[in-house]
Amino acid sequence: MAHIIVVGNEKGGAGKSTVSMHVASALARLGYKVNTLDLDLRQRSLGRYFENRTAFNKASGLDLPSPRNHDLPEIDPASLKPGENVFDHRLSAAVARLEADSDFILIDCPGSHTRLSQVAHSLADTLVTPLNDSFVDFDLLARIDSSGEKILGPSVYSEMVWNARQLRAQAGLKPIDWVVVRNRVGTQRMVNKEKMERAIEMLASRIGFRIAPGFSERVIFRELFPRGLTLLDLKDVGVKQLNISNIAARQELRDMMKALQLPGVEIDF
Repeated sequence: MAHIIVVGNEKGGAGKSTVSMHVASALARLGYKVNTLDLDLRQRSLGRYFENRTAFNKASGLDLPSPRNHDLPEIDPASLKPGENVFDHRLSAAVARLEADSDFILIDCPGSHTRLSQVAHSLADTLVTPLNDSFVDFDLLARIDSSGEKILGPSVYSEMVWNARQLRAQAGLKPIDWVVVRNRVGTQRMVNKEKMERAIEMLASRIGFRIAPGFSERVIFRELFPRGLTLLDLKDVGVKQLNISNIAARQELRDMMKALQLPGVEIDF
């Protein structure tokens, strides 16, 4: 069966679509069959990313290794039994259709709580939660005291993940491997950064997730989106000499992919 990767949290601007595109494209470049679903039916950042990539490939005559992105199928409401939810069926039908032809299915969730997102989390073999290095974002995972030193209790997103874990346990499925990816971590050692590091390590042991390095804030990610490119495509599109920032960003991608510990995946880029 396909390994399902869900990229989600309930806050916009944390880098979910950038992480999704780079993880999915890296796996495709490594030779895996990768299919993706964008559950943000309104904004469709990941879907737009793939549309840009398709257009760039066509215009440039290139055939860059790419995942295949899919829309959710429509479901006839008349086919539902009383009490059944149409969104549950749209997602389950999409996953069932893709499983036979996938090594990995990556699902990108919206930056808000939706029924689709809730169901997707219960399907996750690996859950990737990008988190900006800020207590504003940390509040999504847990409530913390004014000193930033004591965790008062889990917050809304952590409770949703807990519910998803319970559903999987009841269904006899293996536990979710939850990985929190720290994005936009500052390079300087500051008091707030050190407090964040201690707080997230405390929370990891308390509610059960692993911590992985993510992406720093870099101009390159904003420049790649209009062409649907990733860091791994730069040499293929004619960039002969990577600058220091791009080299560092590629290393961040390597480190993140290794930290995800996806089954059978060996990083050789």
